[in-house]
Amino acid sequence: MEFPVDQLDEVRVHVTELKLAEEAGLPYILLSPLKLPAGCRPASVDALLSPTGRDGYTSRLFFAEKITCKRELNWNSVGVRILDRNWYAFSWKTNRENLRLLQMVLDHLAALR
Repeated sequence: MEFPVDQLDEVRVHVTELKLAEEAGLPYILLSPLKLPAGCRPASVDALLSPTGRDGYTSRLFFAEKITCKRELNWNSVGVRILDRNWYAFSWKTNRENLRLLQMVLDHLAALR
């Protein structure tokens, strides 16, 4: 799957490295490292955006490790193997449609505030 260059460029501003990948027919965008909202530990972490949805979610944002933040999160995906790495994701649905890639990432990060 191809993504609009302008949308990828918007995301690139927030990470050191952005890579596109595909596994089992699903596209992923590796964000390395992704800066997390204030008060989170770690302060930044590798993240993997699944922009087309999976597991009953319209999009998912996986993290290389569990994040500690101000609110309690429901880590319902633990050690999910994608692209030869283990990933973690909390239950969080974005209810908006037709989001740009950066908007998807920001919507997921809103749960950490």
